[in-house]
Amino acid sequence: MSTTEQRVAVVTGAARGIGAATAVRLAAEGRAVAVLDLDEAACKDTVEKITAAGGKAIAVGCDVSDEAQVEAAVARIVEELGAPTILVNNAGVLRDNLLFKMSVSDWDTVMNVHLRGAFLMSKACQKHMVDAGFGRIVNLSSSSALGNRGQVNYSAAKAGLQGFTKTLAKELGKFGVTANSVAPGFIATEMTKATAERVGMGFEDFKAAAATQIPVARVGEPDDIANAIAFFTGEAAGFVSGQVLYVAGGPLD
Repeated sequence: MSTTEQRVAVVTGAARGIGAATAVRLAAEGRAVAVLDLDEAACKDTVEKITAAGGKAIAVGCDVSDEAQVEAAVARIVEELGAPTILVNNAGVLRDNLLFKMSVSDWDTVMNVHLRGAFLMSKACQKHMVDAGFGRIVNLSSSSALGNRGQVNYSAAKAGLQGFTKTLAKELGKFGVTANSVAPGFIATEMTKATAERVGMGFEDFKAAAATQIPVARVGEPDDIANAIAFFTGEAAGFVSGQVLYVAGGPLD
């Protein structure tokens, strides 16, 4: 792929975990990558890893739930890297609790980051995709979309992203834009480590317990998700749209 053909990818929540692994993987696929996260400084390690390998990346600080910040971030990406035609909506937060203990703030925070954030980022980027006649949108759902105790906010948001994805696929397909969703199972990240701490378990014990319930007998790693995302964002995936791919080490009951 020549420099003039290099596609620009935006990965939200890319300072660490699945987002960082995805940014690195897309850079290895020849994409110029905007590494976007709430704290721009936190993106430094991801950007350095990409540039050290010969790739092109910039760090972008942005609260994806803030419309003005999203518009400013995308404008900056266009100026510094070019028009984005690949978007991975990965930014997410946890505010776990049982329904009767969950505050309205905890509900709103999760909805705003996951759903409002994906909406704002997709809306800001789709115009560039339509102009290019090519676009790839990948939204991060979760196995929790099927329901998970203590995560009524997170489960609702992740289920909502699946409907959001299917609707984008129907609206944008005629412009050469696909939309798909990747739904991870148990992935070893800082978020799952925080969950282990919340329930009073050591992370290694937490992972070992989870692995006993997974057919492939191991927990997932961020690269497992990045691999699936890379497929959906590729040139060859143009006839795959509106799909939800569970990457969970086996079928989910």
